[in-house]
This record gives sequence, C-alpha cells and structure tokens, in this order.
Amino acid sequence: MKSSFGSISLLLLLISLAMLLVLTLFESRLLGLPTFTERIIGVIFLVLPSTAGLFFGILSLRRKEPYPWIAITGIFLNGAFAIFNLLVISFAG
Repeated sequence: MKSSFGSISLLLLLISLAMLLVLTLFESRLLGLPTFTERIIGVIFLVLPSTAGLFFGILSLRRKEPYPWIAITGIFLNGAFAIFNLLVISFAG
C-alpha cells in the first residue's frame, strides 16, 4: 500500500513526540554532557523530524493528494513543534 505524504508528515510528528518523551525520561543521563552537545541532540531528535514532516506536508499539498486536511494538520503541528523546540533550545542554557 502506498502511503501519502500527508500521513508521512503526521507519522514524523509522532516520532518527534516519542523522541521528546524518551529525552524527557532519560534527561538525568544527559547531566554530564556539555550544553552544546545537549542542544545538538535536541535539534537532531526533535527539530529535524518535525522539519521533515513540515516538508512532506507541503509536498502533499503540492501533489494535490486526497484529504488535504491531513497535510494542513501536519504542516501546522510540525511547524509549531519545530518552532517551539527551536526557541526552547536557543534560550536554554
């Protein structure tokens, strides 16, 4: 079965949320790391998947796939999640 880009967008949002949960649960293990390393880990595991989800949502709208509301939801949620985490990472320290 061929999956649409809109559903891939929402799947990447779920992956980002799961990574947020994992990073929150294992936050005590990151205590000895430098701040720069913690920021890189945050960008890789939180921002990059949601940015890719944003990209796939835009591609879904451009391809005019059925159910455009899935793509719009993916674009909005992935964009909000990525911006929020970028702001948290940039101000944390």
